[in-house]
Amino acid sequence: MKRVLSSLSLRLALMFALVSALLLGSLGFYLYFSLERELAWRDDQSLLGRLEHMQALLTSSDSIDELRNRPTLYANMLGNEDSLLWVLNLDGEVLISVNPAGLAVPVGLSAGQTRLGYNDDGNARLAWRPLKQGDTSLMLVAGKLLAPREQMLAAYRWRLLLALAGGALVAFALGWGVSRRGLRPVRRLAAEAGAIEVRRLHRRLSTQQLPDELRELGDSLNHMLARLEDGFGRLSRFSEDLAHEIRTPLSNLVGHTEHTLRRPRTTEEYERLLASHLEEYQRLSRMINSMLFLARSEQPQAEIKRFPVALAPLIEQLCEYFEGMAEEANTVLVNRARGEVLADGELLRRALANLLANALRYGEPGQPITIGSEQTANGVAVFVHNKGPAIAGEHLPRLFDRFYRCDPSRTQGGDTGGLGLAIVDSIMQLHGGEVSVHSDDDGTTFTLRFPA
Repeated sequence: MKRVLSSLSLRLALMFALVSALLLGSLGFYLYFSLERELAWRDDQSLLGRLEHMQALLTSSDSIDELRNRPTLYANMLGNEDSLLWVLNLDGEVLISVNPAGLAVPVGLSAGQTRLGYNDDGNARLAWRPLKQGDTSLMLVAGKLLAPREQMLAAYRWRLLLALAGGALVAFALGWGVSRRGLRPVRRLAAEAGAIEVRRLHRRLSTQQLPDELRELGDSLNHMLARLEDGFGRLSRFSEDLAHEIRTPLSNLVGHTEHTLRRPRTTEEYERLLASHLEEYQRLSRMINSMLFLARSEQPQAEIKRFPVALAPLIEQLCEYFEGMAEEANTVLVNRARGEVLADGELLRRALANLLANALRYGEPGQPITIGSEQTANGVAVFVHNKGPAIAGEHLPRLFDRFYRCDPSRTQGGDTGGLGLAIVDSIMQLHGGEVSVHSDDDGTTFTLRFPA
């Protein structure tokens, strides 16, 4: 049953049939009760008219006996077998009776003005009126059997129910056809989406002929495909770069080892080989640790605890840590940061350390490196600025890609393997912020923007 109702066309058809049934049912019941009230009103007017006619006959006759001797006058007036007529005296004696159905003579009728009501059995509608003829007081009673009216209304109810059932079926069939035709663009969109696979991520869904209600969905799917294509491309490049980055130290290890084992070596030569191997192992270890950090930071359940962090003391500690490298690079680190930021202290320290290491590696010797902060309308911005040659425009969009280097030949002992800026980007994503870079002839500035 659930599988059947999973069809949107069937659901729309059922809802269309239900709405049609409610509408037709409401209209049918309204017509039925209107007809019932109209028939009751007409019967009451007919009964009152018969009382008027009978009163006229009695008034024009010399006596009640004369009218009793001429029954065709009032019998022809009634004209059918469901009509009733009684003329009673005050003692309840029946003076005139037209009673084809053989109903009991009504008794206990209240005197006074003309009244309407039902007999004791409830199967006849009555109208009665007192009449004074000479010295005689009479009671005129006209009636009509309810059975013919009930039979007609019952037949009408059956016709209404049949019309309601037929209308619901017709509405279901029309709703099914209309929904199938109306959902044709959805099926076409699904077919186009189903044809897109890993090797066809460049394809996009055609949205020009889609209805307005589906065009927004189609555009959203195209945007999603663009993000998937970009993500898949990044993953492919990451796999290639990872293989290349790991192959280089492994090739060095294998080459040095093979060269050393070709002939006996002295203890000093083996020590130099082990020292060289240790450097490559450390490089691989740093790379693996960075990759583990990036993988963990991208997990959906990754969360961080943020606390107010004073910027000036934190950056002062980093400046002391990099003081030796700054002296080697013939530069100084200038701390101009003020205020505090809501962040994870250790992650903020790591992000700034990567930016400082990057600035020391590529900055112009003899020029200061400035670390500062500023309050913005949306939060706090922390920047690292260094003098040096401008980064070419084609490199800026990919600076935060993993393993990307503007100059792959420039590697040093402390190199992060092209993962340093990617780690900074991941740290800012964990904080709900962003990292940006601006580079021109005045130098390069990396900016960390933390939300308020």
